[in-house]
Amino acid sequence: MIRRDFLKTIGAAAAGAAVGLPAAASGISRDAGFNDADGDSLNDMTLPIRSLRPQVDRQVSVIVIGAGSRGNVYARYAAAWPDAVKVVGVSDIRELRCRKMADAHGVPAEHRFGDWSEVFKVPKFADAVVISTPDDLHYAPCMKALSMGYDVLLEKPVAQTEKECRDILAQAHKYDRIVAVCHVLRYAPYFIALREMVRSGAIGELVSIQHFEPIQYAHMAHSYVRGNWRDSKQTTPIILAKSCHDLDIIRWIVDAPCKSIVADGSLHLFKSSNAPEGAPLKCTDGCPHESSCPYSAIDIYTKQKRHLNVFDLDGSRDPDVIMQRLLTPPYDSYARCVYHCDNDQPDHYVSEMVFAGGQTASFSMEAFAPSGGRRTRIMGTMGYIEGDGSTFTLWDFKTRTPKVWNKKVSEIPEYRDSGHGGGDHALARDFVEAVAAHDPSKLSSTIDVSIESHVMGFAAERSRRSGRKEKV
Repeated sequence: MIRRDFLKTIGAAAAGAAVGLPAAASGISRDAGFNDADGDSLNDMTLPIRSLRPQVDRQVSVIVIGAGSRGNVYARYAAAWPDAVKVVGVSDIRELRCRKMADAHGVPAEHRFGDWSEVFKVPKFADAVVISTPDDLHYAPCMKALSMGYDVLLEKPVAQTEKECRDILAQAHKYDRIVAVCHVLRYAPYFIALREMVRSGAIGELVSIQHFEPIQYAHMAHSYVRGNWRDSKQTTPIILAKSCHDLDIIRWIVDAPCKSIVADGSLHLFKSSNAPEGAPLKCTDGCPHESSCPYSAIDIYTKQKRHLNVFDLDGSRDPDVIMQRLLTPPYDSYARCVYHCDNDQPDHYVSEMVFAGGQTASFSMEAFAPSGGRRTRIMGTMGYIEGDGSTFTLWDFKTRTPKVWNKKVSEIPEYRDSGHGGGDHALARDFVEAVAAHDPSKLSSTIDVSIESHVMGFAAERSRRSGRKEKV
């Protein structure tokens, strides 16, 4: 399929997915003979939400390699359930981050490390390692950890190339170790309930899925234009760096291997040819357009106060302190004009998948959206589901009565600190249980399945660059 024909065939589906209206606003009840009531509840028809307390008969010890934002997510889980899991080692090349996490967990001086390689120069002293380093530093520490007998909680994406992903899979099997990839959406109650509703047969036979991920315009500027994931060659293509969650969720719901994928997309806005006249290299250099630019670093960080974790502020939200960080290396990289960065990641991306049972899926990732929050539409022979990341509605074609799942996960006390709709700490719980029992089946996704959805991502990127459909 050439690129022109691909765009024609996927355009309508991608546009439909991009609309992503919450179920109550879609007009289906009025337009298709369904009842206009708010709908019966599905909350008691799906799996109950599990406690985040791990069910273990011993304390699991972990080393956190990478004490940044994601590393702190899992360290906080250990702090919440200290009888079940304990941080006994910390590694980070930024001494402040290493010291802060190590002090919080009482880590002795001999188990505080700079570069990740220092961890493995001493004999094995924990059950598992958490690898929450940048994308280009996943492969080497994971391979070394497995060879030394550690189980691994590995931030996504697994590695930078398909070969490296397959190497990690082989290494896990060779040493009989557990590797849990942080596909946290699988562990979020919303997505668990969504999948269970499909598996229950409530919509008959699954036929197709439309899935949409809005990145949010400021998040795009922060992470994929100025930030750590701006260069696909140094990290991973954005379909993996941002959206391997989404490919995994689609594969998980379909529950069949992907046979082929075709994709397109490009970097439309964030390049030097689009820079306003007179725009300097940094927003802090007196840019004449700063006050009217939605991507202004000064606005995003000092006024909106988004994404402040990268500045090592130690809790401060004082705009003067933030501005000082924007003027000081290495933090000043976040002050760069979005039109003068060394970025190459697409800011819009569409793909279409065909699965072994004939099911199809379309996926759209878009930077230009006012907010995040995934949208999903699932079409079956007997019904239809539409969800917005926290609530979904089922339409049964026979009864014509909508039913709604809208459990307030954030109102459950132990879930309040867990991001990704509760998935962050639910994953940590299952990983601790799997390590304690040496049983990977306690995980929603084994390393084998995680690698499969990564292969889908690498195939999508090959398709985007070549304009051809790729077999998976």
